[in-house]
Amino acid sequence: MKYLIPGDYMADPCAHVFNDKLFIYPSHDRESGIQENDSGDHFDMKDYHAFSLDDVEKGDVTDHGVILDTKDIPWAGRQLWDSDVACKNGKYYLYFSLKDKNDIFRLGVAVSDLPQGPFIPQNDPIRGSYSIDPCVFQDNGDYFIYFGGIWGGQLQRYRDNKALENGAYPADNENAICARVAKLSGDMLQFAEDPKPVVILDRSGKPLTAGDTERRFFEASWMHKCGGKYYFSYSTGDTHLICYATGNNPYGPFTYQGVILTPVVGWTTHHCITEYKGKWYLFHHDSVPSGGKTWLRSLKVTELKYNDDGTIQKMEGTQ
Repeated sequence: MKYLIPGDYMADPCAHVFNDKLFIYPSHDRESGIQENDSGDHFDMKDYHAFSLDDVEKGDVTDHGVILDTKDIPWAGRQLWDSDVACKNGKYYLYFSLKDKNDIFRLGVAVSDLPQGPFIPQNDPIRGSYSIDPCVFQDNGDYFIYFGGIWGGQLQRYRDNKALENGAYPADNENAICARVAKLSGDMLQFAEDPKPVVILDRSGKPLTAGDTERRFFEASWMHKCGGKYYFSYSTGDTHLICYATGNNPYGPFTYQGVILTPVVGWTTHHCITEYKGKWYLFHHDSVPSGGKTWLRSLKVTELKYNDDGTIQKMEGTQ
């Protein structure tokens, strides 16, 4: 495994191939001075950078500088968390999670003519959006957005896309809270439909339960397709695993398959999976360079390998 940006603290990566280059869009950690807590207030990030490279193993990483800052977002409150980028018809769309002025997480969109930005934000968040960690996936001409995260990500505050008066966690024997997925509108700026739950099943076909903490979803949705299969991968949060499930379409349901990455140094674990020049790569982060400080994370990459049956080989997070 290799650190990509040793001179700064970057985390929560998404990576895509645009114009034959690999572009990486991470969140940007900083020493905020806020005490660490379960709501994630210490993750008080304020901007995004874009990075690009031509060769994962040997190439130099180019920092294209700040591509979006909270001070330029009209509806911004605080905490510019995870993001993703998609391209359609020569335009680039940056999807981001940010608390509004009422301290409620929403999803926003910013647009650019170039993959390296800068990106110009829309005046308002996506209508009906909530929670964190957007991931955009293109399939057969359609674009789907996956999102959601519990605890500080506020997903437990919603049921059937409506806010609850009092957010509640299900009992251990009840179905786990699911990530959400929705098709995007033709202009890439809104949901084209009501978000749907991304259901993860066990091998017997039963939905995972809230008490199944080593397999159930917590945050960090990622979708990729390989060999005709749809791979939905995610973080289990408080058990610190990156797991994956497979399905036959972008909506699922998805059947749990196993662990991709064991726990890293640092509380959070967050990833993306991207193919570049004939190889698959896992991008993620840990807190080794900062001495284990959870809120100061560094970006890493390693090659991801499949078995002959399409399962993914497990990797050790401390390597």
